[in-house]
Amino acid sequence: MTESSSLPAPKAGAGVVDLLRQFKADPSAAAAYAADCLARTKAVEPRLKAFEYLPSDVAPRRGPLGGIPVAIKDIIATSDMPTTNGSPIYRDHIPAADAWVVERLRNLGATIFGKTVSTEFAWRHPGPTVNPWNPEHTPGGSSSGSAAAVAAGLVPLALGSQTLGSVIRPAAFNGVVGLKPSFGAIPRVGVHPLSPSLDHVGFFARRVDDVALALALLAGASDADLHGRPLAPFAIDIDRGVPPLDKPRLAVVRFAKWERAEPELQALFEAVINKLRSAGAVLEELELAALDAINWSAINTIMLSEATVIFDSLIARYPDRVSDVMKSHVESGKSRSAMEYLAAKAAQEQRRAALTAELNGFDAVLTLPAFGEAPRGLHWTGDAEYCAPWTFVGAPAVSLPAGFGRNGLPLGVQVTGRYRDDVRVLGVAKWVEAALAFNPGLPPVAG
Repeated sequence: MTESSSLPAPKAGAGVVDLLRQFKADPSAAAAYAADCLARTKAVEPRLKAFEYLPSDVAPRRGPLGGIPVAIKDIIATSDMPTTNGSPIYRDHIPAADAWVVERLRNLGATIFGKTVSTEFAWRHPGPTVNPWNPEHTPGGSSSGSAAAVAAGLVPLALGSQTLGSVIRPAAFNGVVGLKPSFGAIPRVGVHPLSPSLDHVGFFARRVDDVALALALLAGASDADLHGRPLAPFAIDIDRGVPPLDKPRLAVVRFAKWERAEPELQALFEAVINKLRSAGAVLEELELAALDAINWSAINTIMLSEATVIFDSLIARYPDRVSDVMKSHVESGKSRSAMEYLAAKAAQEQRRAALTAELNGFDAVLTLPAFGEAPRGLHWTGDAEYCAPWTFVGAPAVSLPAGFGRNGLPLGVQVTGRYRDDVRVLGVAKWVEAALAFNPGLPPVAG
């Protein structure tokens, strides 16, 4: 027996960076960890319902992400596993090729750990996944299974996507870290589209260092993604993580919808502001009135118009296999004129460019990721209005767990910033994470 084999085994809920450090010290731990993840997932799945498909082989491979199980949202193509897109139309569909991001993960040595439940085509009609903190509540959507799987400690990293709020909102509802990178940072080749002008690939993990590492390794470009706008390359050292931006200057953005937030979340947000000030940050209130006034109507015009082009013929071919929710949305999309769409697209570019000037003197924005705890019931995945402005302009956004609400479900805060300023936003988020020093732990379903 080697000396390294006596090291403690990785525990459920360990983060990507922590695991990579352990595997570096004890390579034999990776196989045991992967097998344990699969066993725990099989035990929890009857209650959590986070996965559409589980792998049969979880043997670790070599590479920068060697030994890391990564769950894949089920709108992202996998050549060796079904990709259902959350729809009975694709129930037995196995794509001919991996999505760009899945191929990159394999090349980095990651273990593709099954397919997680998505709402129907990443839109509003929910799947069976429950919130791991309370099965009577939604996990959020559309990246329902990915968020729940990371929260329950079944995997340390999962892929999601966001067109309105499908990474940031479920991250907040489940008490994990969610990252929506800048628009175009990760190619969406092989990811089923909903609205190409808005679709982002994002991540769920337990710590900011984990999502920062994922972005550093997975950001890129593909000629097949016409919306790709690659980030400047950056690296994350697994021994140090992302460098925190010490004592940042933060714009506190509430928007007119602030009064709709649950009182417990409003109180938590004020407590977070006070805690960050005490830790040395400078926080000032900032109104982004022009963005607030236009983003919700414009983002829905873009999404509904583009989704109607994508899904109208599918509904015509399979009317009995498409939800009434999708049919209603597509009919709404048909009512949007070309002039409305073009005006919304123009507003998107204008507000994206304006945000850089509006945030002059600030390192990042502190705001809400949602209106409160995950709503009760599984028929609705929650309101995305606090996520929409940052998706609309394509800005990087991070959701951080920050506390619990009156029903014992997680509450979070959101750190965002200028378009393509992802590294700075991650540095601020790392500093905020350390200042808050909040760890929600594992939810009851993991016990």
